[in-house]
Amino acid sequence: QVQLVESGGGLVQAGGSLRLSCTASGRTFSNYAMGWFRQPPGKELEFVATLNRIGISTYYADSVKGRFTISRDNAENTVYLQMHSLKPDDTAVYYCAARALRSATIKPDDYDYWGQGTQVTVSS
Repeated sequence: QVQLVESGGGLVQAGGSLRLSCTASGRTFSNYAMGWFRQPPGKELEFVATLNRIGISTYYADSVKGRFTISRDNAENTVYLQMHSLKPDDTAVYYCAARALRSATIKPDDYDYWGQGTQVTVSS
């Protein structure tokens, strides 16, 4: 079992930046590929970014490519999502997710564990 806790969300003006963190506890963090997903108000859950267990291979949704960066610190059991040039369309609840002993993926159903989410609101 892995517990994931997100932090770092908040209210920011368009063009601003935020860094989300997701800290894991319970099992060996480096065994898990990690992903970030988000759910805008009234919309479905959507993929944002993912990276593999050693943090070398990353993949981003087209909507965030060039603005968001996913990274991890296995010594700190934490995955980050650095977000720049935020837009009102980035407003959502952001979730981190962990996938055990397999490759990174963009499909939410492939993830084994989820955090509780953190709200990001971007004002225009």
